[in-house]
Amino acid sequence: MEKSRRGQQLAFSLLFWLWLPCCLTQTTPSNAATTTPTPSPSPRPQTERLKVRLAGYPRKHNEGRIELFYKGEWGTICDDDFSIANANVLCRQMGFVSATGWTHSAKYGKGQGKIWLDNVLCNGGEKSIEFCKSRGWGNSDCTHDEDAGVVCKDERIPGFLDSNVIDAQMDDNKVEEVRLRPVVAKKKLPVSEGVVEVKYKDGWVQICDRGWTIKNTHVVCGMLGFPHERKVNKNFYKLYLERQKNHFHIHSVACTGTEVHLAACPLEFNKPNATSSCEGGMAAVVSCMPGPLFMQNSGLKKKLKTSNNVRLKGGARLGEGRVEVLKDNEWGTVCDDRWSLQSASVVCRELGFGSAKEALTGARMGQGMGPIYMNEVKCLGEEKSIWNCPFKNITSEDCQHTEDAAVRCNVPYMGLENSIRIVGGRSNYEGRVEVQVGSKWGTVCSTGWTTKEAMVVCRQLGLGYSLHAITETWYWDGSNVTEMVMSGVKCTGTEMALTQCQHHKTVNCQRAAAKFAAGVICSETASDLVLNAPLVQQTVYIEDRPLHMLYCAAEEDCLSKSAAKANWPYGHRRLLRFSSQINNIGRADFKPKAGRHSWVWHACHGHYHSMDIFTHYDLLNANGTKVAEGHKASFCLEDSDCQEGVSKRYECANFGDQGITVGCWDLYRHDIDCQWIDITDVKPGNYIMQIVINPNFEVAESDFTNNAMKCNCKYDGHRIWFHNCHIGDAFSEEAERRFEKYPGQLNNQIS
Repeated sequence: MEKSRRGQQLAFSLLFWLWLPCCLTQTTPSNAATTTPTPSPSPRPQTERLKVRLAGYPRKHNEGRIELFYKGEWGTICDDDFSIANANVLCRQMGFVSATGWTHSAKYGKGQGKIWLDNVLCNGGEKSIEFCKSRGWGNSDCTHDEDAGVVCKDERIPGFLDSNVIDAQMDDNKVEEVRLRPVVAKKKLPVSEGVVEVKYKDGWVQICDRGWTIKNTHVVCGMLGFPHERKVNKNFYKLYLERQKNHFHIHSVACTGTEVHLAACPLEFNKPNATSSCEGGMAAVVSCMPGPLFMQNSGLKKKLKTSNNVRLKGGARLGEGRVEVLKDNEWGTVCDDRWSLQSASVVCRELGFGSAKEALTGARMGQGMGPIYMNEVKCLGEEKSIWNCPFKNITSEDCQHTEDAAVRCNVPYMGLENSIRIVGGRSNYEGRVEVQVGSKWGTVCSTGWTTKEAMVVCRQLGLGYSLHAITETWYWDGSNVTEMVMSGVKCTGTEMALTQCQHHKTVNCQRAAAKFAAGVICSETASDLVLNAPLVQQTVYIEDRPLHMLYCAAEEDCLSKSAAKANWPYGHRRLLRFSSQINNIGRADFKPKAGRHSWVWHACHGHYHSMDIFTHYDLLNANGTKVAEGHKASFCLEDSDCQEGVSKRYECANFGDQGITVGCWDLYRHDIDCQWIDITDVKPGNYIMQIVINPNFEVAESDFTNNAMKCNCKYDGHRIWFHNCHIGDAFSEEAERRFEKYPGQLNNQIS
């Protein structure tokens, strides 16, 4: 009975939606003529999807004043008759699953321009706000004091692009693009001095400099990726510009200096028919000071140091990442409440970049670990450091790492993407790598080609993170394969261009055939694995385990070499045991590189292992030499548990899919096989315990610097203590000096 009633309701709903568009088009002229219009649908030409955005301040990415783009102009919605049903339609239109609330009386500040809609009445099921009843486009008796806002549930509809971005939201028709035109011929980039030009129609026009101030220069330099401005020799330019024909399109620019874009400054445009003169002035000229990363003068580089208590983490491109700040020798994050472009710009400039292009909220660059130090940061935009801005100290109730703030900064144009390309691929994000050496384009030898080199390629091309480093490219189109021009490439992974990595002076490749040219697959998102360091410290203990219980472990090669000489099954091995909880705090699932066809069945453990080496467990002495190691040869990756609201997707049982979902973790309890280091042969003393996840960079991550964990370790021959357990990049340089530097994986011998 219940099912048939539902069927009738479904049929009625279907008929209603088929009937509704017909009725929407049959609006009578008399409705428009009445003094108090009856709400009616708001038809508009369906040439393109109606643009909707959130604006205002202060706000998060999922809340704000509603603005609609209609007839080439952004405008607002009046709060008269506004309801949660209206908010639901608008939130879904922007890619959120639903609304949690709405606001009235311009809570997020007063908008500008038109008030496009008034007396909006939605039933909640409409695909777009334009299908709801209203007084009609532009017909309103409201002021901007009544601008409506919405609060959307911070959960995205699958398939929509991320929206947790607060950008400048300028009218693109006002100032489309700004550049510096150098007067003196200069081959090296970046261009840091020249005539300010604005793109207008199909050409470039100048700005009259009457009343031009250093604050205007500060804004222009910030837009172009430079943190500071410097004085310019106007007399030199005056002589040059007098001989040039200038087209002045903008005058009376009056920036305060805190704007992130010239379009946000008060300025005036010349009228279309007016003469483009600049009496008493000339074309505006500026000179900018590049940050240390972009300076060619090495002496000046040393003098201009960037901040050492603020950093960006987890970003794929230069000048972007999660904001982290240093306090009491430990790095922590910033909560995104009231996060703004002004605060983001202060961070960008103190790190040697320009102003902020975007302020990102909702852990858009992945979640941090450890403390959250700041909340409700309220920079004006003129501060030298984020630490000089007003902010609130927070408690764990105020914010979670799902609210970590991030930035995307303006960086100088370096033209690095012009000397590299990927060809033959099925998409813009994958293909065979070709580089320009001198005037010649060619392929790169794939011998020694790893994720680190692929990371640099993807960064140089502006394509995000490296998903895979490809060493055989025969399956991509090879009809236009060029000769090999680069070999022996070895990168640290932080370089801005492949040519900055080590490589052979002359090409020397053992596998020079075209099918062995290097390739990449890039991605806008990546996983990021981090170990729970406090859990290691809390769960450590020693167990003397009888040999007769270690046959399976011996088969898995989980014991030290001396175990082979033991009198089996008599005697025991001394095992250093602890739990490992490996969290995926990135923005993509961590999945093994090998397909399931190549997974190995391990009868002892009763499941398939998808990775040969996933984690190194090492005990190091003071000079960094290994004294013992845990041979965790293979792992089965699965979701042991997840954050609230996140569902498990991977499990090892029944040949299931393996991986670690974003927001989940894989827990290896201290009491499972091979979750140990065999310290039977270790003498009492002080050591460093080290765990490295994904040590061979086999699977791409957004950040490899947080893959190592270290602890101070004290062993008296009977008991063991761990203290100061921390992720490799969690402490300041000063605090990290307490730990002896070790030579990485270069020394694999057990002393």
